[in-house]
Amino acid sequence: MMDITKSGRCSALALTLLALSAGAFGHPHSFITLESQMVVENDALAGLAMRWTMDEMTSADLLYDAGGAAPDSPVWKKLAAEVMANVLGQHYFTEFWHGDRKVTFSNLPRDYRLAREGNKAVLFFTLPLAHPQPLAGQRYRFTTFDPTYYVDMRYDNANSLTLPEALRQRCKLNLNTPEPDAKLQAWALSLDKEDAPPQEMELGKHFAQQVTLTCQ
Repeated sequence: MMDITKSGRCSALALTLLALSAGAFGHPHSFITLESQMVVENDALAGLAMRWTMDEMTSADLLYDAGGAAPDSPVWKKLAAEVMANVLGQHYFTEFWHGDRKVTFSNLPRDYRLAREGNKAVLFFTLPLAHPQPLAGQRYRFTTFDPTYYVDMRYDNANSLTLPEALRQRCKLNLNTPEPDAKLQAWALSLDKEDAPPQEMELGKHFAQQVTLTCQ
């Protein structure tokens, strides 16, 4: 686990979730697979139902702490609350845009829980928009990333993004995966696990996928 005194800029998620081997080098150190479904209420976009699956190394400490506790036990609820607090502290690691305007989120996530799936921990939660957004004739884009790039957060493919049945005829989702230049990739891989890139650089943003929602 990284010592926060060595890198005050390390993200809360990285500090809380990473279980790194002593010999690990290069960014990223941890991997989270994303899935999202649009949440619609009264024909307006109300939020994103998220599923974050952590890799086995990242999951190790959480699953150890959970032990053999039942899924609905206070142990799992406490772990879920701790992880969710860290996610909230980083604004859900997500940016959401309507044109040039950044859409804000509510600080009261709904339906969050933490579960075990084999050797992996999975976080489920609904990321609520502070104000529901109109859909007809609109275009939105959003991205989820750890600015430090200690954690690589990505969708496996476009099938990891879904629309509710009512929107499938008039809305579409597109997933764009960037291709950072070779020099930036080589530099990220060269970083020691105790290094932190300059905060203003937002290294993870250069590797972040962008999702676009377009509705007729």
